[in-house]
Amino acid sequence: MGASRHALIIANDAYEDEGLRELRAPEHDADALCGVLRNPQIGDFEVDVLRNASAQAMRDRIESFFNHRRRDDTLVLHFSCHGIKAESGKLYFAASDTRPQLLRATGVPAEYVHECMSDTRAGKTVLLLDCCYGGAFSKGASAKASRDMNVLDAFAGDKPGGGRGWAVITASTSMEYAFEGAELTADGTAAPSVFTHAVVEGLTTGDADLDEDGEISLDDLYDYVYEHVRDANPNQTPSKYVEMQGTIELAHGRHRTIRIEADPVPRPVQEALRSRNDFTRRGAVRELRSRMKSQNLRIAEGARQALEAVARDDTVQVAYEAQHALNDARLTPSPARLDFGRVPRGAAVPRQTVTLEGIPLARHCVAHATGKWLQVEESADGLAVGVDTSAVGRLAGDIALKGVAGDAVVHVEAEVLPPPPDQPPAPQSVGGRQKGPSVTHRPASRPLRAPALAAVALALAVASVLMLVEAVVAAVNAGQERLQAHRKQEIEQFEHWAHAYGMLTPLIISLITSVAALALGALARQELHTRRRRYTQGAKTVTRALVSAARLCAVPVVVLAAMMSIAYPIVSAHW
Repeated sequence: MGASRHALIIANDAYEDEGLRELRAPEHDADALCGVLRNPQIGDFEVDVLRNASAQAMRDRIESFFNHRRRDDTLVLHFSCHGIKAESGKLYFAASDTRPQLLRATGVPAEYVHECMSDTRAGKTVLLLDCCYGGAFSKGASAKASRDMNVLDAFAGDKPGGGRGWAVITASTSMEYAFEGAELTADGTAAPSVFTHAVVEGLTTGDADLDEDGEISLDDLYDYVYEHVRDANPNQTPSKYVEMQGTIELAHGRHRTIRIEADPVPRPVQEALRSRNDFTRRGAVRELRSRMKSQNLRIAEGARQALEAVARDDTVQVAYEAQHALNDARLTPSPARLDFGRVPRGAAVPRQTVTLEGIPLARHCVAHATGKWLQVEESADGLAVGVDTSAVGRLAGDIALKGVAGDAVVHVEAEVLPPPPDQPPAPQSVGGRQKGPSVTHRPASRPLRAPALAAVALALAVASVLMLVEAVVAAVNAGQERLQAHRKQEIEQFEHWAHAYGMLTPLIISLITSVAALALGALARQELHTRRRRYTQGAKTVTRALVSAARLCAVPVVVLAAMMSIAYPIVSAHW
């Protein structure tokens, strides 16, 4: 199986012990974070939510979450609950049945979570701690228990081995305490979580993609959350602890800039652009305009950059021709306005297409929908646009297009009407559990390249197994004939009988087909990774299963066939 992404959200807002005040944020946090992580266009995680569970249920689910993972898996664990510091200084997460006087028996220790993170085989793990106002103790809480503690101290320590890594992001650097007798003071009541709201907003809007590379990394998200939390509450400082090699991509961004590595223009064209003769430079401009129309975007971008320099620095006439040539690279969507008209709530709205006109370089762009109700997918002709009809009302928004030579906007409007009286309202998605039409739709047409490559890889792997079996049978028969010839004192060597039984041909074919199967399997995995947003979950599952089966067949064949190939000349020379 290939890499997969899993998230577990633990949200506790109701507690049996009166010393632990109820929180308002966790339920909302869980719903919002679940939606954004599960969205295949953003997080593409398989998400599980655990609400108001007992301490034992929390421990069971946490250990199960980290068990039986693979090296390529990415895990996200989110806590939204009370965090409690014991008198010993240890951190505990509060469950619904937690009793502050009996933390060891009824709380979930941070050390337990740390051990599960350390033991998992998953390559990358991210822990998000939104522990609201954690110092909740019952009667007899001592002054020692109220001192500050750094939340990250519970997770810093031994580095994960074997190339694995983890990261912890907390809502604040230390736990916050507020007591009035045996309970939290009125100031300790939880407000809606600033931390989780910033996480959800940054992922949903794509604004957390600070470097605008199309992916929201762990560092991007932390920097975004840090600034937003500090702006909202200067007394709260998010913190981060990382023990990880490389980076981790948590979600897909929506503000990716166009970056094309430009090929330099040929030397004769550069010399012509430096000529003192206007006609020579104008000829170079025409050559650059021709190169800018190339299907090779690197060549085209190199020509465009050279034309920009001419338009900026040359004489009026030459600069005018260069500027006129640059108009070919202008982003031109058609139409620039879409109107879906009136549609009933919950109806399946046909998608409309926005065609991107012009040369290949002009059509190379990224799209960002300014409204959450807008759905944009790449299509063969340009963009396929749809709307979410789950909410009644007038909808108006824009699709911002960013190209190499400028930006463009497509305005979209629709009006969602209430369903007819005799038709019940379309069920909606609640808490991340689907009860009706999905908010996010995928186009009916989907690329089949990855599943096709995986299927061919499996077919080649099976063929390599059959060829290896045939080669082994031939080798056994050749060996038996050589033994019989030796008893009869005949001079035929093993090589003679190997050729007679045709051992070499299936051996070579098995080696070639097994290597080809592994190569195609790698291509299928690469295709699935680079374009995972374009594949349905079913296509991903099928591709990973086929690649895994192909690898299971091909790897042993490669090893055995290579050993037989090495042994053949040795046996032929001495036997």
